[in-house]
Amino acid sequence: MKRLFPILGVLTAILLCYGLYQALVVAPTEQTMGDVQRIFYYHVPSAWTAFILFFINFVASILYLVKRRSAQDMVALTTAEVGVVFLTVNLVTGPIWARPVWGIWWTWDWRLTSTLVMWLIYVSYLFLRRFSSGGQTPTLAAALAVLGALCVPFVYFSIWFFRTQHPQPVIGGGGSIDPRMWRALLVNWLAFSCFAFMVCWSRYRLEKLQREVDEAHAMQSLLAPRGGVR
Repeated sequence: MKRLFPILGVLTAILLCYGLYQALVVAPTEQTMGDVQRIFYYHVPSAWTAFILFFINFVASILYLVKRRSAQDMVALTTAEVGVVFLTVNLVTGPIWARPVWGIWWTWDWRLTSTLVMWLIYVSYLFLRRFSSGGQTPTLAAALAVLGALCVPFVYFSIWFFRTQHPQPVIGGGGSIDPRMWRALLVNWLAFSCFAFMVCWSRYRLEKLQREVDEAHAMQSLLAPRGGVR
């Protein structure tokens, strides 16, 4: 994997550049919204990437609750961290897109509110992992991750079941999309997914090394001679 990592890095950089070219040059200008609609090629892939990472976090958390293995806990932690970053991108780009098109930065409808709630749940997950040092912290965090994962399908399907300010889905919602727009969207999603994998892998290795160092320090403390007794 160490040898493949630089190759994957180069391929990811190429995909990101190609995705930018597809979004800004190849994809046609949307007739109603104009060029601001091009945020779509980053707003949507960031959400999809976050959903995939949260699904992996969910699976790893369930496995950890069953088997209690450190590797599964580290996968859950790293995917949650990276997933929060991509969901933050989604929450930031949404208002930037909405303001010139719909005249508002934010509205408390079902899609936006549920997305914010999901973001807060996973941020709470990260705060729990960062500031709690108890032995039950991974177990509590895994339970919280399961709760957060339940929000993902609700967020995704909310615009099917409720009237919201958020536009109805073009993909899977009965609408249509220009093939060049579809290609730009998929290329950027692939680029985001590769980038997310690289960051998760690097973060996983860092977390593994940190835990090995912590275990070595703990073992050294136990084996170190204590003064005062001869």
